[in-house]
Amino acid sequence: MKMRTFQVYLKEQLKDPKFKKAFEEEGHKLSLGYQIFQARERVGMTQAELAKRIGTRQSNISRLELGNYNFTVEMLQKIARALHAELKIELLAGEFPKAA
Repeated sequence: MKMRTFQVYLKEQLKDPKFKKAFEEEGHKLSLGYQIFQARERVGMTQAELAKRIGTRQSNISRLELGNYNFTVEMLQKIARALHAELKIELLAGEFPKAA
């Protein structure tokens, strides 16, 4: 039995448009969560401190940083203010289907 690497498996799965879309969306959430983690660490703030400043629970901050959260612009604005950071949202043109 021939073993496949994860990269080969992933390449095959990404041929499915539904899988590819979900994979990319999760990747964006993970990336955003990691950026929040990095910004929080840079200012020396704990998850509990950030949670208190934005009016939520520490467990929600944990979920944010792990990418297990549907971000709202309002939530991102609160986080940016609490971390004395600038919130910048970009829409990048790419290889997306054209609108009908």
